[in-house]
Amino acid sequence: MSRTALVFQRDGFLTTLSTTITAVKSVTSLAEDERALYKQAHDDQHVVFTSATIFHPQGGGQPSDEGTIRSPSGTSFNVKNARLHIPTGSVLHFGSFTSSESRFDVDENVEQNIDEEKRLLYSRYHTAGHVLGAATKHLLQNEVTGFEETKASHFPGEAACAFNGLIEGKWKDGIQSQIESFISQDMPIAIEWWDEERFKEEGIERLTPDRRAMGMGEGEKFRVVRIVGAEAYPCGGTHVRSTADVKGTKVKKISRSKGTSRVGYVLD
Repeated sequence: MSRTALVFQRDGFLTTLSTTITAVKSVTSLAEDERALYKQAHDDQHVVFTSATIFHPQGGGQPSDEGTIRSPSGTSFNVKNARLHIPTGSVLHFGSFTSSESRFDVDENVEQNIDEEKRLLYSRYHTAGHVLGAATKHLLQNEVTGFEETKASHFPGEAACAFNGLIEGKWKDGIQSQIESFISQDMPIAIEWWDEERFKEEGIERLTPDRRAMGMGEGEKFRVVRIVGAEAYPCGGTHVRSTADVKGTKVKKISRSKGTSRVGYVLD
């Protein structure tokens, strides 16, 4: 399959997009590695491929967008989950047609519509995770032996950032205070595009993504999300415009195990 243009990475605030159909497959006809991307798919469901998409595929700690794909002729497809097939760069939109008699044609023009409420929720959680990570680093990078942020989940109900090093419970109030400080400063969230050299210049060479593992060609730049005035993270997810938009971020619990720590959070 051809590579899908990830429009949401350039404009995370679009909720509709006109695009074209490149393929429609039944779930049962998918290659093994494609089917493995979404094991919850049912045999009677289908996968729609488009030339471009505003659906954020599940990954990078962020849930998949949901929504619809519709054609002018009235054919409608409910998108339950989107996944990125890294070897080809194509996005698979898993779901069901509203009518068992209807299908899209290849090259047919369609309109994508995402669930705006869920997108906003997921974007707020993702930005809140970055704010928590930045706040924790600001407070503890010189206080906790071996401190380093490693990964994060931004799923509502299980959101947390993980770190190397043992973060004691006594730091919970301090992390919360730093989060609230960043929020009160109304810091812009900026999308930037870096090459490997820029990571070196910024002093975060260790965060340089693996170009080959991401299926990126030579010369393509990495997407970076910067909290202006705080931290920058390589990130493909969607975000809100400012730290002020994640007001109500609360540190939930700090847990520790085998030299690592997990700081959970929730949004009011």
